[in-house]
Amino acid sequence: MTKIIQLISESEIQKRVKDLASVISTDNKNSTPLLVGILKGAWVFMADLVRNITIPVNIDFLQVSSYGKATESSGIVKIVTDLKCSIEGKNVILVEDIVDSGLTLKYITDYLTLRRPNKIKICSLLDKPTRHKIELKVDYLGFEVPNKFVVGYGIDYQELYRNLPYIAYVEFDSEK
Repeated sequence: MTKIIQLISESEIQKRVKDLASVISTDNKNSTPLLVGILKGAWVFMADLVRNITIPVNIDFLQVSSYGKATESSGIVKIVTDLKCSIEGKNVILVEDIVDSGLTLKYITDYLTLRRPNKIKICSLLDKPTRHKIELKVDYLGFEVPNKFVVGYGIDYQELYRNLPYIAYVEFDSEK
């Protein structure tokens, strides 16, 4: 039987989201940044983040796929739904659920750089630094997590567990 084990509590997440929103608000007080949520995993995080940011922001979403039903990224990134607005000359903050290998975010950053934004920064709720395959700077980071398959707070395993209000990891039967 698959087991779900809590890693980061709901209250820890909410406190960290408020802290990140405060820093983003301060860093961007003289501009109106465009927050780009990476779907599907980042939608819960982005909703809470935006509600806590104290400056005007614009939002858009980019849906990509690199996992399918697997537990590891295939390394092949597919744009499923593109942005609806122009990012030329804008300060863009990519809002991601988790940085694993870094390859998906590198692909997205390179893809969006071609559209000539003023700058692109990365905000991620979670980071697994031991899994990085490339060097990648996360400008706004919630938590570092161990090399476990995490779920909750918008992050799924085969489309399940997104509704958990906390971050947990999945212990698969073979890991016991």
